[in-house]
Amino acid sequence: MYKKTTLKNGLRIITVPAKNTKTAAVLLLVGTGSKYETKEINGLSHFLEHMFFKGTKKRPNTLKLIEPLDQIGGHYNAFTSQEYTGYWAKIDASHLDLALDWVSDIYINSLFDGKEIDRERGTILQELNMIFDIPMNYVGYLWLKLLYEDQPSGWHIVGNENTIKRMQKNDFINYLKNHYSSKNTIIAVAGNINQKETIDKIKKYFQKINCDQVENKLAVKEKQVKPQASIYYKKTDQTHLILGVRAYNIFHPDRYALSILGDILGGYMSSRLFISVRERQGLAYYIKAEADMDTDVGCLVVSSGVDNQKVDKAIKTILEEFKKITKQKVGPKELKKAKDHIKGSALISMESSDEQASFYALQELLTDKILTLEQKFAKIDAVTVNDIQRVAKDIFRPEKLNLALIGPFKDKNRFDKLLKI
Repeated sequence: MYKKTTLKNGLRIITVPAKNTKTAAVLLLVGTGSKYETKEINGLSHFLEHMFFKGTKKRPNTLKLIEPLDQIGGHYNAFTSQEYTGYWAKIDASHLDLALDWVSDIYINSLFDGKEIDRERGTILQELNMIFDIPMNYVGYLWLKLLYEDQPSGWHIVGNENTIKRMQKNDFINYLKNHYSSKNTIIAVAGNINQKETIDKIKKYFQKINCDQVENKLAVKEKQVKPQASIYYKKTDQTHLILGVRAYNIFHPDRYALSILGDILGGYMSSRLFISVRERQGLAYYIKAEADMDTDVGCLVVSSGVDNQKVDKAIKTILEEFKKITKQKVGPKELKKAKDHIKGSALISMESSDEQASFYALQELLTDKILTLEQKFAKIDAVTVNDIQRVAKDIFRPEKLNLALIGPFKDKNRFDKLLKI
């Protein structure tokens, strides 16, 4: 059973002991990401994450910083999203002190050396180019830009060439002060640990954490009255697309029904879209559907790479599946399969200490409330066939429909005509 501890400075600690493993995972989550940026510093959250690996007062360069974890076979990395940033290390549980010392060191004592900033600037520009060169990745950015346009939710997490080139040391220092604090930070430790000892260690390592209040993100504005499409011309051998609808955020009462709906449509190899698009017609190699929910917005999306010559047919087939699930109720057997798939996948992932840390920490950070697996399963089990149809009818409507597409096409009108439910 997990334990949540909140210190006087607001720092939240989540400990999840598990004696059936010899590993431990340390995850530090900060409640900030690209949605918390202004246009002038778009990409700074991600750039800052990179700079945390460039040296601290105690470990003054990258080699000295990462070598101690390499020497014990540890796994470590970081990630940036629109709403949070994370730093983690997974190690042999006997090296927990090293992992906690390492995570606290990069969080509190990073140097932000000017030469390292300039060096990493080039690395991030190459990362941006890589994303643009891979249509399967770039179409995700086009999707966000289509839905949210010129506001933080519609900007690229990595930023753009101009902002990346412009950022200087003071930008990092100011952002760190205004967005990294005990007030919006969670430290989760899962695995073969002693809870009391772990909490005491975290108190020691993080005693110098910034405790200032943090800035909040701007509210997202959503406006759409008809189907819309974004077509990006690129000579490709395959068309990559995201076709979906605006839906619910993570606080919506129908969030579990939305997740199950996405699973039924394209969550596994025997799902409706996998069978209809790939197996029966051979239109695509990959196709999947999923519900994507943040604290303020959400959508249900279908992602696929399809034959350039058959893209129209693929889009029509996906839309037919959308329409079908609004007209005909899902059968009890198919509903049970989706529920069991979600629950089974969750159970398998929770056998890993790092997944356990993420499971509890993300809930706490995003919703201020933690549900156990059993509680989540109860909510999943409570969803009925009527709920699925009701949600489908609510979201699969013309005024919520969107298409982002990358391929050798210039005629946007051609695709606008296809967007009918």
